[in-house]
Amino acid sequence: MMEIGAVLLAAGASQRFGADNKLLANIGGKPLIRWVAEEIVGSGTEVIVVTGCDHLLTEEALKDLPLRFAHNLNWRRGMGSSIAAGVMALDSEVQGAFIVPGDMPFLRSALLEDLMAIFVENGGTSIIYPTTRAGEQRNPVLWPRRFFPLLASLSGTEGAKHLLATSKDPQMPVPVVAEGAFADIDFLADLETARSRWKTVNS
Repeated sequence: MMEIGAVLLAAGASQRFGADNKLLANIGGKPLIRWVAEEIVGSGTEVIVVTGCDHLLTEEALKDLPLRFAHNLNWRRGMGSSIAAGVMALDSEVQGAFIVPGDMPFLRSALLEDLMAIFVENGGTSIIYPTTRAGEQRNPVLWPRRFFPLLASLSGTEGAKHLLATSKDPQMPVPVVAEGAFADIDFLADLETARSRWKTVNS
């Protein structure tokens, strides 16, 4: 059985969102970050949560979940440093790892499981990622282990997107019909939209 991990990014200060930390915002009775973490845990992966800003509050929001924390002391340097911290904390047996932004309230374990199944079917050799019906790349991206050194060397604000764009290695885009899974929270208006959608979905 191929072991898969997930790096859940929860270190940023969400400056575009406003004064509050978006990952701690309440949606349907839970902090946003907990919704995401629960779905990843439900997929059966090893989960590393990278914390930074508000790390104690983030840890409290995720208490009692079977996951581990990696605190990024350099979180102010941007997403790249958080990806690096998370990848370096993964277990040595992990053969592939998702990089998961913490602000995706409608990400579901079923999508992660589908991506993992394709990863395993391809022998863990291809980069796997979901796309819109129009073919646009979305998160989360599942990276084979051979990319871990590159991911662990990241710094700055860009994250891993440029690695994906420039890589000549095999990639497998997976079209996803239910594009609502890709919704993320950048601004306060996005949160209100997500809350309204959550009520609709769960009514």
